[in-house]
Amino acid sequence: MRQACVTLYPALLAVTVLFFLSPTLAWRPWPHNKTNAQDSIFGDSKKFEGSSEFVHLKYHMGPVLTANITVHTIWYGTWQRSQKKIIREFINSISAVDSRHPSVAGWWRIVQMYTDQTGSNISKTVRLGQEKNDRFYSHGKSLTRLSIQSVIKSAVTARTKPLPVNAKSGLYLLLTSDDVVVQDFCGQVCGFHYFTFPSIVGYTLPYAWVGNSQKFCPGVCAYPFAVPDYIPGLKPLKSPNGDVGVDGMVSVIGHEIAELATNPLVNAWYAGQDPSFPVEIADLCEGIYGTGGGGSYTGQLFNGEDGATFNMNGIRRRFLVQWVWNHMVNYCSGPNALDQ
Repeated sequence: MRQACVTLYPALLAVTVLFFLSPTLAWRPWPHNKTNAQDSIFGDSKKFEGSSEFVHLKYHMGPVLTANITVHTIWYGTWQRSQKKIIREFINSISAVDSRHPSVAGWWRIVQMYTDQTGSNISKTVRLGQEKNDRFYSHGKSLTRLSIQSVIKSAVTARTKPLPVNAKSGLYLLLTSDDVVVQDFCGQVCGFHYFTFPSIVGYTLPYAWVGNSQKFCPGVCAYPFAVPDYIPGLKPLKSPNGDVGVDGMVSVIGHEIAELATNPLVNAWYAGQDPSFPVEIADLCEGIYGTGGGGSYTGQLFNGEDGATFNMNGIRRRFLVQWVWNHMVNYCSGPNALDQ
């Protein structure tokens, strides 16, 4: 069994995709001058990067999340109220129809283009579900990949206010605070998604884990709001919500939710011949946040009057979220500063 994941190494031309047992290397397609007749569907502005005839993202007949998606959140460790508000608003902004353009909802419309074998699209509705606080670190401050599933089991089987079990449209998002060590965190991953094992949890539930890297590796997992020590002279950008660790988490959360919606059981949308080593719609666009993105360059971004950097608007806040693969045109696509 393998797990898809996200890393944010800013200076590498290849990205590391870590799976459940062992790592494998994935590559990112780089921009060239290819044009596509379907570009007109999405307007005249340059919204696409990383096009490649070598990418063969295919549908493998597994389920995708076509019913209204509910994100049940587990807050593991110590969280400030302000930090929770940032992440809650990002999730609520995915379906917000009146956010200022370019919006989180506009980014999600690219994910919505994916369908199941009946032609049904991924749901346009993503809402915040119930939440569970695990402020006493019930499974300790050092978690393995399997113990992450045990944390989820504790949340859905709790004696008081357990999280509801909804295998068809529920996503379970485990967020660890900045003092929790997770297996492979920082060295190889910033977050990953998979599904729970009935032998551990009692149910098969799609879930994701994302960690707050503020104390351990902000230059890896909160880039570009922090930069690695090994890149001299590179200056960090100002985060849009004043919290480097949490603003860095937001993009990873978006990455994982997009992949959970399109590949919840690792048998739906992915590139590659081996389902044990899937390359998914966000993996293909890692490090790309706007036109020109790739390598250590994020692409064209917005700079607010307060000096903060972002690429999309939520209900009341601004966020920086990576683009995702648009299978209609074979490009990475997303809200863009050049659209203005």
